[in-house]
Amino acid sequence: MSIDLYRLSVGTFLRQLEHLDHILEKAETICTEGRAEEPVVLEGRLYPNMFNFTRQIQLATDFAKNACAHLADIEAPKFEHMEHSLADLRKRVAKTAEYLRGLPHDAFVGAHNRAITIPQRESTLHMSGDNYLLDYALPNFYFHYTTAYGILRHLGVTVGKRDYIGPL
Repeated sequence: MSIDLYRLSVGTFLRQLEHLDHILEKAETICTEGRAEEPVVLEGRLYPNMFNFTRQIQLATDFAKNACAHLADIEAPKFEHMEHSLADLRKRVAKTAEYLRGLPHDAFVGAHNRAITIPQRESTLHMSGDNYLLDYALPNFYFHYTTAYGILRHLGVTVGKRDYIGPL
C-alpha cells in the first residue's frame, strides 16, 4: 500500500501554514499593543549563529512550496526573500498556501517513486519521492517552523502547543 503523497505533503503543509499564520497574527498583536517592537521580533533568534525569525518563516514556506513542486514534477514559483514586516510574512504564508491549493492531486500520482535531485552546498541528494518528503522536506519544514515558534516564545509572545498544532 502506498501513501498518498498529495495528502501528506499539500495537506500537511496547508494545515501547518494556517497555524503559522495564526502565530504570526499573535506576534503582530503584541507589537500593536506595544509589548514588543516589530524589528526585534523580525530579527529575533535563539542563538547568534542561527537564522533570524524572518528567515525561518521564509525557509519554512520555501520548503513547503518546493517540496510539493518536486513531488508534482513541476517547477516551483520563485518567492524572493523581501519581507520586512510581520504583515509581509503573513502575505508570504498566504501566497504559499494559495500556490499549494492550486496543485492538482493527479500531479502526485507516482510521486513516491519519482527521482528527486536536490543540489546542496557540498553534494547533491538523490532520493525517491517518498523518502524526499518523509526524510528531507518535512523535517526541514518543521525545523524552521518550530524554530520560528521558539523565537516567538523566547520573545514573550503567548503562543502554546495548541497554537502550534491547532485544533484536531
